[in-house]
Amino acid sequence: MSQHWDQAEIGSHNSFYGFVTDPRHGEKGALIQSGLPKTSPVAEHKATRLADVVGHGSPPRPDLRPTQEARPAASDVKHDSSITASKKRRINSGTEREDLIDSISSSPKSLNSPTSQHIQKKLRFEDSVDFIGLDVKMTEETASCSNKSKNVFLPGGVGHHANGLTKTAGSNTFSNSKPGAAKKLVIKNFKDKPKLPENYTHETWQKLKEAVEAIQNSTSIKYNLEELYQAVENLCSHKISAKLYKQLRAVYALDSVLFLKKIDKCWQDHCRQMIMIRSIFLFLDRTYVLQNSMLPSIWDMGLELFRFYIISDLKVQSKTIDGILLLIERERSGEAIDRCLLRSLLSMLSDLQIYQDSFEQRFLEETNRLYAAEGQRLMQEREVPEYLYHVNKRLEEEADRVITYLDQSTQKPLIATVEKQLLGEHLAATLQKGLTHLLDENRIEDLSLLYQLFSRVRGGVQVLLQQWIEYIKVFGSTIVINPEKDKTMVQELLDFKDKVDHIIDICFMKNEKFVNAMKEAFETFINKRPNKPAELIAKHVDSKLRAGNKEATDEELEKMLDKIMIIFRFIYGKDVFEAFYKKDLAKRLLVGKSASVDAEKSMLSKLKHECGAAFTSKLEGMFKDMELSKDIMMQFKQNIPGNIELTVNILTMGYWPTYVPMEVHLPAEMVRLQEIFKTFYLGKHSGRKLQWQSTLGHCVLRAEFKEGRKELQVSLFQTLVLLMFNEGEEFSLDEIKLATGIEDSELRRTLQSLACGKARVLTKVPKSKDIEDGDKFSCNDDFKHKLFRIKINQIQMKETVEEQASTTERVYQDRQYQIDAAIVRIMKMRKTLTHNLLVSEVYNQLKFPVKPADLKKRIESLIDRDYMERDKENPNQYNYVA
Repeated sequence: MSQHWDQAEIGSHNSFYGFVTDPRHGEKGALIQSGLPKTSPVAEHKATRLADVVGHGSPPRPDLRPTQEARPAASDVKHDSSITASKKRRINSGTEREDLIDSISSSPKSLNSPTSQHIQKKLRFEDSVDFIGLDVKMTEETASCSNKSKNVFLPGGVGHHANGLTKTAGSNTFSNSKPGAAKKLVIKNFKDKPKLPENYTHETWQKLKEAVEAIQNSTSIKYNLEELYQAVENLCSHKISAKLYKQLRAVYALDSVLFLKKIDKCWQDHCRQMIMIRSIFLFLDRTYVLQNSMLPSIWDMGLELFRFYIISDLKVQSKTIDGILLLIERERSGEAIDRCLLRSLLSMLSDLQIYQDSFEQRFLEETNRLYAAEGQRLMQEREVPEYLYHVNKRLEEEADRVITYLDQSTQKPLIATVEKQLLGEHLAATLQKGLTHLLDENRIEDLSLLYQLFSRVRGGVQVLLQQWIEYIKVFGSTIVINPEKDKTMVQELLDFKDKVDHIIDICFMKNEKFVNAMKEAFETFINKRPNKPAELIAKHVDSKLRAGNKEATDEELEKMLDKIMIIFRFIYGKDVFEAFYKKDLAKRLLVGKSASVDAEKSMLSKLKHECGAAFTSKLEGMFKDMELSKDIMMQFKQNIPGNIELTVNILTMGYWPTYVPMEVHLPAEMVRLQEIFKTFYLGKHSGRKLQWQSTLGHCVLRAEFKEGRKELQVSLFQTLVLLMFNEGEEFSLDEIKLATGIEDSELRRTLQSLACGKARVLTKVPKSKDIEDGDKFSCNDDFKHKLFRIKINQIQMKETVEEQASTTERVYQDRQYQIDAAIVRIMKMRKTLTHNLLVSEVYNQLKFPVKPADLKKRIESLIDRDYMERDKENPNQYNYVA
């Protein structure tokens, strides 16, 4: 009787593709497929492996293969190769392979039954590498004499697929042997050990971790249990068991949020239970407990027990506090958290009276650490406006946390911590980095936020105030010191003043400290350049009050004068302003170029209010002279018969600027009119002397041109030149100069206005813009103009350096008298003073800057004039001389 061997096919594959089932063992295969083995998965899997390899000759093992069915007879294999059972198995590790080898090696012993004939089969395992799987080869060797042989073969031509791996036909075939020859089974190992795909370990662990967390949270698991089981087996098969165990142990511990939820549920359950218990024992609580003051109430007793048995446990308390701090840190980093959970837990800590000791101190320390690092980092990374908005956002967030879930007692130290770390530690750095930029660009909103934030920090406003003063001084100095900006200096100062006023009103909440600091800063930088700002302010006023200024209405002009007066208050050299203002005012009044008498008087009243009556007495005298002159002319025309077209202004020399008299050759008619008026005026005011100022006179001439008659409104010098052409057709420059007696420079300007200006009533040969020696002039009979009365303006010669110097010199002379008067007043009152004290007293009384050298000269002058003397014993001391 021959032993029938069934084909033993051992397939191998990568262990991560899934389970392999045996079609002959449907029940067990189904159990393994579903991931729910009836017995231990490891034992069951090993048993399956053993039973498949042994074959028919091995008796069934009830403990390992309780559901194994009988294999088909060998004859069935011959007749129908399709019924041949192909067992798809895999050997994943060295350990499992050894178990399999041991099982197969022991199977021939069970075939040697004394009651049956047999051909001894020898199984030999040879290590052979094949990437596809294990090739099983059986060879026959002659072991005993037998007349019968059994041809056992594998179906060739049919490809077997095991877990994604294809096995080519004919790879596992038995070779036909001679009759009576024994068959040897050769199983070769993998050539290369299978490797896991890249990132497989990490991705698989993430799935397993999510599954564990879902189980802990009592939520549904996204992945198939069979897939998860297989994933664990795959990892263990590749020697990742130790790492997997550690990861499982770490994740098996409750997550912080989950732990907090458990604590919160425990607390809520306790509170609910205590309410019920207290309601039952309410009578006890209101009688016995109330009568014994040393006993806590039933509710307080419950809190005490909860605190003692649960929260007082160091591990529970530590993990609870750590979890709360972790949630707050996540929220600060932008994540969404369960605020209700936090509110409930923090309320629990407050009720248990451990909020401040256990939580608040650590919370403030963590907050201090967080914002200290954040402040240092963001100050380097962000611009000042962005940083300020971030700080403001953080403050709002922390205030919201106090309202939402923190205790009110935490508000003050929490906000103070944020302000200190984000603002207090970076006050100077913030201002140095961005204040100048904000002010230059007039960033009103950012400056407002800056002031609001700095106001919250102790010392913040003072630091901002110092930087504010420094900015005004630096910016204002660039306007005043640069001579190239003289033309626009006053307007730029006005604009700058408007800008800082707006910032103070809107951004700095009209803080008086900032207003006073602004005034001091303006006063400092505007006087870095002595006298020039005062001169330019006077000229700016003149440009606004002069006739022809149509830029502003009366109201706008009044507002502009108010702004100019604010700048005027800051200058020390007010006497310089007075000198130049008086000179310009005289021109406006005498030539009739004043835009508005009301505006002139308004400006005068402002100056009087600012500087006192003494400052404006001469200016007021100028207006009085103009009014008296009108009255005198009315009397003159009434008393003198005939129609004399003559207007004379009587000027008091002390009120008006000093004019250099110029002797010119007047026509006889003009001389006669001058004598008539002189006789009239001296007849009314005896003892007075009249001095005619020809440079200030003007006339109206009637001229005949081809186009017709015109009236020319010209100056006295222009009149003298034009009247010459009644006596001749053409005159040279020298002839006109000799006939009129006008100074050369003044004559050239006069001829230039008549022959080279817009209204050219004279023609010049040769034609050019400037008057040169040898030029000849003739009357322009072809002169045309759309107006009947034409005003020919005198070419205004720009103020020369000499004229400015002379005006300044007159100011210095006036100052000398003021210095002398101040020194005498001080010495008369003190009698004896040292030099340093005298100089200090003089500086306090004077309203304009004086150089120490000039002051010393005035002291020496007074000593020479016997107003004071040096002390004989102490040369540094002065005595007053009565």
